[in-house]
Amino acid sequence: MGIKNSVAVVTGASSGIGAALALELARRGAKVGLTARRLDRLEDLAETIRSAGGIAAVEAADASDPESTRHALAKLAETLGPIDLLVANAGLGLADDAIHFSSERFARMTQVNLIGPAVAFESVLPSMLARKTGHLVGISSLAAYRGLPGSAGYSATKAGLSALLEGLRPELRPLGITVTTVHPGFVTTAMIEGARHSKPFEMSAERAARIIADGIERRRCYVDFPWPMVAVLGMIRRLPAWLFDRLAPLFNPPRRS
Repeated sequence: MGIKNSVAVVTGASSGIGAALALELARRGAKVGLTARRLDRLEDLAETIRSAGGIAAVEAADASDPESTRHALAKLAETLGPIDLLVANAGLGLADDAIHFSSERFARMTQVNLIGPAVAFESVLPSMLARKTGHLVGISSLAAYRGLPGSAGYSATKAGLSALLEGLRPELRPLGITVTTVHPGFVTTAMIEGARHSKPFEMSAERAARIIADGIERRRCYVDFPWPMVAVLGMIRRLPAWLFDRLAPLFNPPRRS
């Protein structure tokens, strides 16, 4: 099933990539379900979709709260119909340099970035398996390619999400369910506004949403962008440990003024 006439739910849809992707999916003909903590922003987004002739429903949910997520997805399925496409987009990035490393901050990121998507997938899979059709999408990050200095905890949670999706994909494909892993680079969102490092090849959330939606329509296994960052980090991924450690300071350069 393509995007048109599908029921697509996006978590973390109140801003950034999630909001832009929800708009893009609606523009392509999907009935869109929106979840996030900030209900007022979801309502504004839903009204924008409806005013353009689309269909949207909202349910407040905290991605760090499994019961909240399960309830929201169940309510959206009641309102819009069985969920065909689930985009696990909700994410959290917290400062986690080695000197000030905090297991508490790491646990918070793990709950949102890894456990949250797992709960969302678990919630929609039974219906997809029964219908022998569906599409799971996880918004990971190019930071998942390797543990990056200054972002070790974030990299770990996103690498975990990528591994989860990679493991699910070959089992679900014969059962009619597509699994897509998205690895974006720097996208203009609130999460990176206060970043103290440079953000090469940064792009708008709207452009990122178009790239992701194209990948969903083509049922691609991976959607990694922008290509210059993919190429650079692909090479970094293959470096031996001794060389990676020596070059690591270059991966977290000071932010340009």
